[in-house]
Amino acid sequence: MSRIPTKMALRKVTMKCGHKMPFGAQVQEDGQVRFRLWAPAAVQVDLCLRRSDGSLHLALKQEDDGWFSLTTSEARAGDFYMYRLNGDVRVPDPASRFQPKDVHGPSEIIDPAAFEWQDNAWRGRSWEETVLYEMHVGTFSTEGTFAAVSERLDYLANLGVTAIELMPVADFPGTRNWGYDGVLLFAPDSSYGRPEDLKRLIQAAHQHGLMVLLDVVYNHFGPEGNYLRAYAPQFFTERHRTPWGDGLNFDGAESRPVRDFFIQNAIYWINEYRFDGLRLDAVHAITDDSDPDILTEIASGVASAVSSDRHVHLILENDRNQARYLQRTPNCRPKSYTAQWDDDFHHALHVLVTGEDDGYYVDYATRPIDHLGRCLTEGFAYQGEQSYFRDGALRGESTREIPLTAFVSFLQNHDQIGNRAYGERLISLVKPPAVRAATEILLLAPSTPLLFMGEEFGAKTPFLFFCDFEPNLATAVTEGRRNEFARFAQFREPSERAKIPDPTALETFLSSKLEWNDLDDPRQQDWLRLYRKLIALRRQHIVPQLAQACSIKAEYSAESERTLSVRWHFAGKLELSLCANLGPAPFSTALTFSPQNLIYSSEVNPDFYRPFTLAPWSVFWFLQS
Repeated sequence: MSRIPTKMALRKVTMKCGHKMPFGAQVQEDGQVRFRLWAPAAVQVDLCLRRSDGSLHLALKQEDDGWFSLTTSEARAGDFYMYRLNGDVRVPDPASRFQPKDVHGPSEIIDPAAFEWQDNAWRGRSWEETVLYEMHVGTFSTEGTFAAVSERLDYLANLGVTAIELMPVADFPGTRNWGYDGVLLFAPDSSYGRPEDLKRLIQAAHQHGLMVLLDVVYNHFGPEGNYLRAYAPQFFTERHRTPWGDGLNFDGAESRPVRDFFIQNAIYWINEYRFDGLRLDAVHAITDDSDPDILTEIASGVASAVSSDRHVHLILENDRNQARYLQRTPNCRPKSYTAQWDDDFHHALHVLVTGEDDGYYVDYATRPIDHLGRCLTEGFAYQGEQSYFRDGALRGESTREIPLTAFVSFLQNHDQIGNRAYGERLISLVKPPAVRAATEILLLAPSTPLLFMGEEFGAKTPFLFFCDFEPNLATAVTEGRRNEFARFAQFREPSERAKIPDPTALETFLSSKLEWNDLDDPRQQDWLRLYRKLIALRRQHIVPQLAQACSIKAEYSAESERTLSVRWHFAGKLELSLCANLGPAPFSTALTFSPQNLIYSSEVNPDFYRPFTLAPWSVFWFLQS
């Protein structure tokens, strides 16, 4: 395990961090600013510079292959600027570092060297230690800012999580959004604060021993504020389609600048902001027939841009379950990606505790206990099997030789809550004993666990889908959102669909904010104590074994449709065992365990005399040599 630097050690040395991008506005060492834009569809590009002492226009020089550039002493950090295309349309910089007046306004020149970092000793943390905490900056607090997140770092560190995962912060239209409609991918959204506010948050998190990961979207641009088609339509291709329109051109003519744009974005967040990793959203929506493909190039680009002593983690969301991206080297280092979100784990356990079996849950409705067992022992439940939800298509690849830590497990996340019509959390869908049992499995199993903000204290505030688009688009989004649910029996009638919260309404956003005052309730405090206890047990008993194991031999057995036993075999003949009853009725099992090896039980005083009876929704963990 990596040593966590102390706060004092992190403050001893200051340094400056910046990423010298090959495009955008880059402050040079001599104080001049270089502007560079790829605009192959433009004939003329001018810089429209707005300074405190007036405005001026400067022509960019046309270079080869559609590039335009200008280096000038007329610009300085803090100035606003836009590009004027062919003497007419003005657009923000697609590589803008900050948009103080939102996506349609001017970009601001940012000098990354102006921020002095005080965490030079920070090198990150090993992946085996990871307990992720996903949050949406705008709804995590009343203020909804980077600074407000910083104020709760003590709470997160005391909870025991080791990494914060921020939902996307790239500049989106309006003042509220999940973040997946970003259009200016290098600019932290101004509704959360300035770039230096985000840097302060990351630095403070490091001082608390917490990693910070960022969710990034490389499969599409949002529908409002994306001006690329006006001067670089080569960013898109009709040969590939996504749920959001034309695909990004990663493999066609003139695709090199497109590929470099996203590779540089990944490196930028890692080096200029010192993020400890990235989560790449929905990469199954990326089509790229190149060799190497864009995912491989992003991973190799990041690896070559960071020092070898830094722990930097790249995580995928990939519905295709392509285990190829998770392969390890002989010394168990990731060849490309550290881990992937494991929807299979969520879906199997969700079916068990809720009984829901429509939509994508249909693939787990038959013997969900076996799907869960396979997830716990092999990572993916689907490794090449037929998916009925996907019209019989084969889904997934073998996970052989891939460590279980490469699979991020969760009971809840932004999708699994927010994509429900009313944004209900699990605690609002099933009784507490079922949620508790699922949590006891999540946090002590070898796979990497992820929590969604507020889950740890049983928050009941919904997390709804929300956005803030211009009026015409907003109307279309509201109608589209409600029509998505027409195939569900509950929403077949238009009158029922009309009750679904309007994603563009301010109240929808406000109702999704966490209610921290709920922690005054003894029931919420009980949940928090449970999470703290389980995470502490994980740190004490599970993490030391994970740090020494790459491929873990494991097997499971299901004595009934609701009971499961799992064994993981570590080095030195150490064995971790799980015995669980995920049902509302007691179950007598022939399995025997020694109470001396018990590390956790959901029962206060379990009776280990034969026959061993599992109470409803009970979970037992054992560790023996």
